[in-house]
Amino acid sequence: MDNFNDDELLTKDYDSNLMKRLLTFAKPFKLNLFIVMILMLISTVILLIRPSIIKSAIDDDLNGFKQSYIEVSNDIKNSTLIGDKFFISSKELKENYNIDKVYSLIYYDKEVYLVYGKVDYSKEVSLNNNKIYKKLSKNEIKSLRNNDITSLKYIVIILLLTYCLGFVINYFQMYILQFTGQKIIYNIRQKLFVHLESLNLSFFDKTPVGRLVTRITNDVQTLNEMYTGVLIYLIKDIFMLGGIVIAMFILNKNLALISISTLPIIFIVALLFKKYDRDAYRKVRSRLSRINSFLSENISGVKVVQIYNKEDKKFKEFDEINTSYKKASLEQTVIFAIFRPAIELLSSLTMALLIWFGGFRVLDSSIEFGVLFAFINYVTMFFQPIFDITEKYDILQSAMASSEKIFTILDNDSIIKNIDDPKKVTRLIGEIEFKNVWFAYNDEDWILKDVSFSIKPGEKVAFVGATGAGKTSIISLITRLYDIQKGEILIDGINIKHMKKEDLRRNIATVLQDVFLFTGDIKSNVRLNNTDISDEKVIEACKYVNANQFIEKLPKKYNDPVNERGTTFSQGERQLIAFARSIAFNPPILVLDEATSNIDTETESLIQDALYKITEKRTTILVAHRLSTIKNSDKIIVLHKGKIREMGTHEELLAKQKLYYNLYKLQYSEMKV
Repeated sequence: MDNFNDDELLTKDYDSNLMKRLLTFAKPFKLNLFIVMILMLISTVILLIRPSIIKSAIDDDLNGFKQSYIEVSNDIKNSTLIGDKFFISSKELKENYNIDKVYSLIYYDKEVYLVYGKVDYSKEVSLNNNKIYKKLSKNEIKSLRNNDITSLKYIVIILLLTYCLGFVINYFQMYILQFTGQKIIYNIRQKLFVHLESLNLSFFDKTPVGRLVTRITNDVQTLNEMYTGVLIYLIKDIFMLGGIVIAMFILNKNLALISISTLPIIFIVALLFKKYDRDAYRKVRSRLSRINSFLSENISGVKVVQIYNKEDKKFKEFDEINTSYKKASLEQTVIFAIFRPAIELLSSLTMALLIWFGGFRVLDSSIEFGVLFAFINYVTMFFQPIFDITEKYDILQSAMASSEKIFTILDNDSIIKNIDDPKKVTRLIGEIEFKNVWFAYNDEDWILKDVSFSIKPGEKVAFVGATGAGKTSIISLITRLYDIQKGEILIDGINIKHMKKEDLRRNIATVLQDVFLFTGDIKSNVRLNNTDISDEKVIEACKYVNANQFIEKLPKKYNDPVNERGTTFSQGERQLIAFARSIAFNPPILVLDEATSNIDTETESLIQDALYKITEKRTTILVAHRLSTIKNSDKIIVLHKGKIREMGTHEELLAKQKLYYNLYKLQYSEMKV
């Protein structure tokens, strides 16, 4: 039984046992997830090296003029002729050089000069303090800094390649991840649906259908967000944070310490957010559940609402629930509205500290400007995973709640199971026997008490009695929709528990009072996807039960569309389609549960004729309130409070003038009135 209430609040934000079970669904796709993880790590490395590449471009190339230039002989490779001397940058000269031959560049008043000696760029640079060798032309500047220009071109190309590579990697990473996520969700949904179909009817008696639909749709979709948006990306975010911290410490320890100085405050803010967001999240889930329950109930019962003119009252009830949901949602929004700006404030504070301390270090030449620029990039990148992790927290909470509800269903073992070695059954003859059968839906609240009877092959037997006597329970037990607690049910001398459920139910056709038609067309509702039943057999079955008389008047005849539950057909027309379904499957045993009640006069004669035909040469069990429809039964069994009180033909029971006689007399007097 699904005993988890939507309104029940979660006790845990994260449950390791639930997570282990969720990961089992991902196990068949571990190769895909491994590939995604590798791609994510590569894309993360690419993101991490970009600031370093830009830092190199700034310090080594754009600010390359701050390096020294050495006067060399003309036989040195890559040397540049300026005036009557040859020069090469100090970073390119591999050997020791004469300090007397050192030159520097000075940018002054929009002109460039090559001066003697090494210039201290941390101080104000003036031509008055330096001896000028030569004022440089644009071509000479270009020649002297040719290697810087070439290096800058290579760096730009490398950057472009990293962006292109990042795009390709992100594309395949996203595609594989989403593909894998959809496959996992597909499998979960399939497993959940198959499991639901296998549960016995007692489960559905106690569980609202709307809740089950929510499990298969909303809750499973929530898990999709966890598989595709949390698990792998959480690893990426953690790797990104670790990588950024390592990269910053490699570049400069002091600036790295400044950059992570606000982490303790962030940690405290995150803990506060977790606490308050958890409470707000639970309120939102609870209020949303109330809205869903209210809508499900009132839309299903909209006819009653309109008939009794209760629209205003129901609107007020909905408005109250909707308002409470709005308030809860606003509470959660306020928490986010405080938390995210708080983190952004801490991010701005960290950036201000970095620029303050780093800026002074650049001015006094303790560090290069490219290092500060790289740190600014890393700090900007550092806070993005923090934002992502907090947003993923809500998804993880929701996934834990949804998984708990889903596993509550999957763990439900109220399944009618086949025995290990069932007897092989093909087509049954139709001999039915109940031996001292006791049955209860709940514990020992007995519906049937020591019930025994037998039905011969081809015999037509009717069950009558007051509401709650146990009539419908008997036909549910014959098809083994429920298992009995005591006694035996035999068909052709075989205990039905020793047969495969599928073989048993293949030999029994049941026509209920409320006929269920599936969305599709008439043909598909007659054959129920059984490909062995041809179109010709469908038409033949419909003609046999007189359903052709209304079907052939329809625009598309047997291909005419059927809406959900067959709402466009009358009760009688739906009943005739159900009779045709029974004939098409040609079972040896036929069960009719109130199949002739609530039928319009025009259709009743067609149904009576159809009933006569379909009950020929097969064991037939009828449950009916209208005693006039069962007069011709071979045997009538009268039930009262779960026990058999009388048994015999119509005339025999009337002659006894007991329970059946009183029921018949009561109905006859009502008919006369």
